[in-house]
Amino acid sequence: MAEIRNNGIPELFLPGSLNELKARGWDELDVIIFSGDAYVDHPSFGPPVIGRILENEGLRVALVPQPNWRDDLRDFKKLGRPRLFFGVSAGNMDSMVNHYTANRRLRSDDAYTPGGRAGYRPDYPSEVYTKILKKLYPDVPVVLGGVEASMRRIAHYDYWKNSVEPSILVSSGADMIIYGMGEKPVLELARLLKKGVPFASLTNIPQTAVAINKGEKYRSQKHWDEITLPSYSEVKSDREKFAGAFVIFEKESNRLEAARLIQDNGNRVVIVNPPGKLSSTAEADKIYDLPFTRLPHPRYKNKPPIPAFEMIKHSVNIHRGCFGGCSFCAISAHQGKHVVSRSKESVLREVEAIRDMPDFKGVISDIGGPSANMYMMKGKDLEMCRRCARPSCIWPGICRNLDTDHSRLVDLYSAIRSTPGLKRFFVSSGIRYDLLSKKYNKKAGKAEEKYLEDIIRYHVSGRFKVAPEHSSGRVLSVMRKTGFDLFVELLVKFRTISAKYKLNQEVIPYFISSHPGCTLSDMGELALETSKLGMRLDQVQDFTPTPLTMATTIFYTGFDPYTGQKMFVARSDQEKRSQKRIFFWYKKENEKFIKDDLKKSGRSDIIGKLFH
Repeated sequence: MAEIRNNGIPELFLPGSLNELKARGWDELDVIIFSGDAYVDHPSFGPPVIGRILENEGLRVALVPQPNWRDDLRDFKKLGRPRLFFGVSAGNMDSMVNHYTANRRLRSDDAYTPGGRAGYRPDYPSEVYTKILKKLYPDVPVVLGGVEASMRRIAHYDYWKNSVEPSILVSSGADMIIYGMGEKPVLELARLLKKGVPFASLTNIPQTAVAINKGEKYRSQKHWDEITLPSYSEVKSDREKFAGAFVIFEKESNRLEAARLIQDNGNRVVIVNPPGKLSSTAEADKIYDLPFTRLPHPRYKNKPPIPAFEMIKHSVNIHRGCFGGCSFCAISAHQGKHVVSRSKESVLREVEAIRDMPDFKGVISDIGGPSANMYMMKGKDLEMCRRCARPSCIWPGICRNLDTDHSRLVDLYSAIRSTPGLKRFFVSSGIRYDLLSKKYNKKAGKAEEKYLEDIIRYHVSGRFKVAPEHSSGRVLSVMRKTGFDLFVELLVKFRTISAKYKLNQEVIPYFISSHPGCTLSDMGELALETSKLGMRLDQVQDFTPTPLTMATTIFYTGFDPYTGQKMFVARSDQEKRSQKRIFFWYKKENEKFIKDDLKKSGRSDIIGKLFH
């Protein structure tokens, strides 16, 4: 882990202005990256990671954060044309999730901008930035990255437009998408371009997507199978074909050795190449050893704090990928279901670097990942994994090939706790408590018991956040989540262990309303269940359909794409409002509305149990 460096020296950051280029003595750039986020030079922010990787390869890289797209476009012109390509990312979040609530209402803040101010990026910056660059520099390739582009790589349903849209390659005019975690493919792309290979011939780089004209020849790799998806025009007009395309996409996204996907998108043909080999622990470590300052660029010195940075600045990511396969989540299609973990030594180097930061007060806010307790977990026999296309390794049951041993995580936590100068660290990332339950995980033993006790004893910041998501077994099945009884089991253990160590802390469960398959009656039952547990909860997440997830496919089509079974979907604002409101049954102002809603839905029986 590189030593944390002075944040007042622009030369320590990737340049983004002519003055910074001059300070380095540069008169030409190899790659220019445009990002919808403010520039925070930290390994949790995607565009700076890609910039640092290319810089480490010997390239001259610039990063332009949150360019102004509404003026004379000077931010897009100031650094001129790069020698190799432009990189474009909407940022760490899908811009539409960032901008709008589940009811499509415009948000008033943006956590990736100084002061949390809204309005510093457009809707769909991946498209907006690309179109500007293509107009200014039509002959320079544009490469898209980040979750916004990654989850729109084929034809998809867009909730905010309420329509099926073509691949973002077609709608934006970009030349390539590097989907998922893009370190390896972006290095391969840069190395080939440095050799003088024409960009147009690069149709066979793993983990990339390109669009070609119909009838145009393209290069492939001999060992790849190819699957032709239903065309954009077909999936736009036929929901069954849309569902069929999604099933193929999801299965191939979860294979270790996937097929190349081909989809006709009007006048263009989109080619999605399969991922390459999984990154190794050594390769993951190398990323975190790059010279990140872990700080916002000095341009923000006199500006308000960047909320997203404040949240993660004293945190450590120990792995990527998630094998949970929740139907509403994009992580497995973006990061992959196969977990890539860092070594204990790499994690400890980062912990020590954070400890030595001038503003560090002794507490690390999170040691985690997409799911906090999947560290070092993978299939015991990779040959079995190669034949598998299951979207989840732990639902509807835990795969017998999955190593769920928590002893390495217990050891890692112990080593971190022993770091001199560190008072405490928390685990704020979500925990898959089903992996800890002997009732569900037959392989759970003393290591899992020790892990849970250590978490509750040492690593809860007063509030233990977990995600049961619902109480209804039917809805949980649609979500690909395990039963509510496991949450109740966890709650009992949490309260017992907290009492044992005289700790005043509570469980904060996350639930989703209006998820496909969920009715008002289901939400009423959820309110009853949490009430019985002595909970009056103050938050619930209203389901937001995001591109290319299983839940969004059900939301759009109205049926399960695998079985064809029809499902109820709450689509209207009134239905969504009613489902969310019933969760807050204990608020006096909601009582009349909830009673009316329950009567209309034929569940008057819940009224007497809830309001007594």
